[in-house]
Amino acid sequence: MVSAVERTELAPSLSGLGVSPELIEVLRAEGITTAFPIQTLVVPDALAGRDICGKAKTGSGKTLAFGLPMLEMIGSAEPRRPRGLVVVPTRELAAQVAQTLEPLARVKGKRVLAVYGGTSVREQVNTLAAGVEVIVATPARLIDLLERGTVHLDHLEILVIDEADEMADLGFLPQVQTIMRQVSSVHQTMLFSATLDHRVQVLVRNYMRDPIFHEVASTRVTVESSVHRFLEVQASDKARVTARIARSVARTLVFVRTKRGCDRVAADLRSLDISAKAIHGDLDQTQREKALRQFRSGKLPVLVATNVAARGLDIEGVDVVIHYDLPEDSTTYVHRSGRTARAGEAGLVVTLVSNEQLETAGWIMKEAGLRMPVVRMYSNDERLDDLVSFHPGELPEPRKRPSSRNRRRGRLI
Repeated sequence: MVSAVERTELAPSLSGLGVSPELIEVLRAEGITTAFPIQTLVVPDALAGRDICGKAKTGSGKTLAFGLPMLEMIGSAEPRRPRGLVVVPTRELAAQVAQTLEPLARVKGKRVLAVYGGTSVREQVNTLAAGVEVIVATPARLIDLLERGTVHLDHLEILVIDEADEMADLGFLPQVQTIMRQVSSVHQTMLFSATLDHRVQVLVRNYMRDPIFHEVASTRVTVESSVHRFLEVQASDKARVTARIARSVARTLVFVRTKRGCDRVAADLRSLDISAKAIHGDLDQTQREKALRQFRSGKLPVLVATNVAARGLDIEGVDVVIHYDLPEDSTTYVHRSGRTARAGEAGLVVTLVSNEQLETAGWIMKEAGLRMPVVRMYSNDERLDDLVSFHPGELPEPRKRPSSRNRRRGRLI
């Protein structure tokens, strides 16, 4: 096994990595001319046919890191027998990855199909019967199609498991293993994850051959690349504070804990003349995709989301992430915060804290590598219009860790 850690090297051109001119031309038309660190490390080894285990956060350029080599190397598909498979944890990520790969596949004469729940099974079955080179799938829908006999993995050349840690968090690893066991052909495997804990290592040990390891992000890259502000806010004033922050920027992503809370916060913001929509698991897929499409295009300035709904999403140009509900722990804080600061760009992260949550917020900051005071603010505070320029200083370390009971109580708003 080989380990490679990207540090501060200058990004090379994509052509220098062995990417073909026709794919480079498509990327150039989209304004992409240089490689991100994950692409610099992964693409040459992927083109050489190596199994790869990549540690990198969402938004670091992983889709092209595995997508470009896949489209360069796979052959033409027979009916119901794809040559490339990308397994992802959520519907939104499946649609996002397929959308990224489709224009690249087109110039190579290849086809891409997104396979996930909430969409027509019949249409997917018909498309598979016509022959598709690359499938981007969520585990449950793919297993359904495998059990129906409408897709077979005996001609697969490249298998990608993306966001493996998120897959584990959502309880999908048994399904992922079921899929991996059904790949009967000799194939290349690439696995990507923000963390490589013991759950993900099970996949590495059991289903990969002498993988090369590449790491491009430390556990604190997301925190260090953003501006963070913790505000003590009264519960009755939270919506107005959020609205004032959102008015000063183009796009704001607001995180809440529950589906019901997601709908309520979006409605509260609309009552304050803020155009906002909710995205969570109880909405049908058409509603979710429409809200995401409007948010990405800039037509919708505020998106209110639960953690699960926003997992793995790579949305460029998010100005502010607001933790409307205090995260459960520092890991959730880092993951949520990573929706801004995409691909190395800085962003603003604002956490709203109630008085009884101050101690818990202090421990989240400490575990995330942050030290600053929680500043009390009301919705009429002019500092809310430019929180980046406002510098709150540092917070002394807390004297003792709160009990588990108090930490649980502290999460509720």
